[in-house]
Amino acid sequence: MGLGVRWTLHGDGRTPAPGAVVRPDERLTWPRTAGLGAQHVVAMFGASFVAPVLMGLDPNLAIMMSGIATVIFLLATRGRIPSYLGCSLSFVGVAAAIRAGGGSSATVTGAVLVVGAALFLAGLAVRHFGARIIHAAMPPVVTGAVVMLIGFNLAPVTASTYWPQDQWTALLVMAFTGLAVVCLRGFWSRIAIFLGLLFGYGISALFDLLFGKIHSTTGGGPAVDHWRLDLSGVGKADWIGLPSFHAPQFEWSAILIALPVVIALIAENAGHIKAVGEMTGDRLDDQLGTAIAADGAASMLSTAVGGPPNTTYSENIGVMAATRVYSTAAYWAAAGFALLFGLCPKFGAVVAAIPGGVLGGITVILYGMIGLLGAQIWINGRVDLRNPLNLVPAAAGIIIGVGGVSLKISDNFQLGGIALGTLVVITGYHVLRSFAPAHMKEREPLLDSGTSTYDAPGGEDPAATAGDGGAPDAPTGRS
Repeated sequence: MGLGVRWTLHGDGRTPAPGAVVRPDERLTWPRTAGLGAQHVVAMFGASFVAPVLMGLDPNLAIMMSGIATVIFLLATRGRIPSYLGCSLSFVGVAAAIRAGGGSSATVTGAVLVVGAALFLAGLAVRHFGARIIHAAMPPVVTGAVVMLIGFNLAPVTASTYWPQDQWTALLVMAFTGLAVVCLRGFWSRIAIFLGLLFGYGISALFDLLFGKIHSTTGGGPAVDHWRLDLSGVGKADWIGLPSFHAPQFEWSAILIALPVVIALIAENAGHIKAVGEMTGDRLDDQLGTAIAADGAASMLSTAVGGPPNTTYSENIGVMAATRVYSTAAYWAAAGFALLFGLCPKFGAVVAAIPGGVLGGITVILYGMIGLLGAQIWINGRVDLRNPLNLVPAAAGIIIGVGGVSLKISDNFQLGGIALGTLVVITGYHVLRSFAPAHMKEREPLLDSGTSTYDAPGGEDPAATAGDGGAPDAPTGRS
């Protein structure tokens, strides 16, 4: 079997016919393919370069490794799944929690490397046992609660670190970004976060010009006089150079905080693969395990050199939906552009100069959206919160995760926040289910209505098949 690096020209390679789609194994002319690749890079910028900044990691390295991760994914899936891999926002909360406990960048990347390894093993398990293993371990009530507590656990970071640096800039950026998300259409709505950052840069520069320096905290430190937008580092940065690398460091306390993100990543991958399959018309159930394993392998490689983890990006799936061009050649072009950006330290200096107030306005929306994705999983999975079996473990786990409740196990070890909340949700649900009366244990839909369903019409249960698929398609759901 090939590696998916050969494409046939679609039509004349210029303009697809009305209603036509460019399949993954097709391409347009190379100049047009390069342009589509550049568009994919712009689409992922909004989140993929904000995430490493929020995690305290090198944005240049993050962009470069996202290109390498995309290449790994395309080769692993043999060109069947057009997807871009960028820095996952799911890890921002755990990075903040690890740093709050005194962890360094090496501690963060070490913990996330272990998560990547766990995701890789989960992918292999799905390949071997089939996608039903996901539903058995993580039904929608569990995945929704975990995603929700991961997102809302970030609220104190915005409230205490970013927003106080420049509250008025934060308020304006929040308002602009909200309007951009709601009012813009098509491709522009997909890069609303990026547009909000550009607006924030402009407002910060204008306020510096009109009002001079601001007296406020900087990153949670003491209040001092400082410029909102400090571009001094940009002038000193080279145009060409390698990003900064560092080796990971492994600490059990940090690893336990980060591991719950595996659940969110599996849910995210399942929805994305189903969405791409529906757009391309190619049944991709058999590729779910491969895709999850590829994400894990790419994250392991990135974090091994000091970069952030990577996962498939819904922003780029949205670009495909808008253009109807699913050519993997465009993603190879995008990966090439990302590598070039990663080798430009001046670009990294511009990213690192994002004012704290701008991040405050962006993260108010971004963190809330991450948390509410958990509610979307509940809606797609038709989770009945009137059922105590669903309500009790989800309620307890979310409060523990959001409130930062901790459980001291020994003088040197304690569980708290995201780790403890996730543990309560998962173990609580399965333990309660083992004791619950029969009427509370009605069969639930899959993890995400965008994966697969295993209930045949009429309630007949089809036999399980080896690999990732063998199940009939579920009704279309949001990825």
